[in-house]
Amino acid sequence: MMTAENSHRWNGLLLTDEPMARHTSWRVGGTADYFYQPTDIDDLGIFLNESDPSLPLTWLGLGSNLLVRDGGVRGIVIHMLSGMKSIELLEETLVRVEVGVPSARVARFCANNNLSGGEFLTGIPGLFGGALSMNAGAFGDETWQIVDSVEMIDRQGNRIQRTANDFTVAYRSVSGPQNEWFVAANIRLKHGSSAESKSRLRKLLEKRNESQPIGTANAGSVFKNPPGDYAARLIESCGLKGARIGDAEVSGKHANFIINKGGASAADIESLIKHIQRVVAEKTGVELKTEVHIIGEATHD
Repeated sequence: MMTAENSHRWNGLLLTDEPMARHTSWRVGGTADYFYQPTDIDDLGIFLNESDPSLPLTWLGLGSNLLVRDGGVRGIVIHMLSGMKSIELLEETLVRVEVGVPSARVARFCANNNLSGGEFLTGIPGLFGGALSMNAGAFGDETWQIVDSVEMIDRQGNRIQRTANDFTVAYRSVSGPQNEWFVAANIRLKHGSSAESKSRLRKLLEKRNESQPIGTANAGSVFKNPPGDYAARLIESCGLKGARIGDAEVSGKHANFIINKGGASAADIESLIKHIQRVVAEKTGVELKTEVHIIGEATHD
């Protein structure tokens, strides 16, 4: 796999046949051929430059918005959680955040530095890199509302600076230059009060804990909200709360969440997703689109 197998310059940890169930919040998924944990962005650049360019790349954070099929993932999985964790104040209202920083930590950092506008990030369960890649949102706000510029890396390990204008951003969607991936972003906030921001953080967390099945094996909202409506309302209106396939179950607390009750396979979860889509389409005419990303290969009996 490596172009210089015995004389590599990278310092991170390279694993083979790594079970993805260890790294996804649904606790399911087959193995990754290669699983790399870089020490920092520089190390990632060296690894990408030395790795086999024919192998596909998959980027992984907390695995909180991801369904990995039971057959696993071919190529290389880059685990952002292990490195790229820096967050720093560049100017009075400008914060540089690397992709391995949890979104909730970004919210706390901004609040501690008397900056407002980032409180909603406390409601996003994954890393900031995941929030960047899909324009994640919570409580009515979205990630790219505060993005000023981003730092990318390409397959050869080169780093590229880009502005927000280089990307097309929509609801839970971001598209931009091909074969480049986010490694950091500068976010622009507003002057605020640390006490007021911290108070808002507490209220938002209380709201999330009241309405979502916190503490269960889930991947957050499974479906995007259709225009002018809510996926959870549609699912509940079709009588699907508590619907179950194997050990995968629609949450009784929030119908847009699917819970692994302990022994679910990725196939169980994907079958339940398709069942929900089919029933909602038949009963309401609305075609629900997934917010979670489904990757990897299915197993074949």
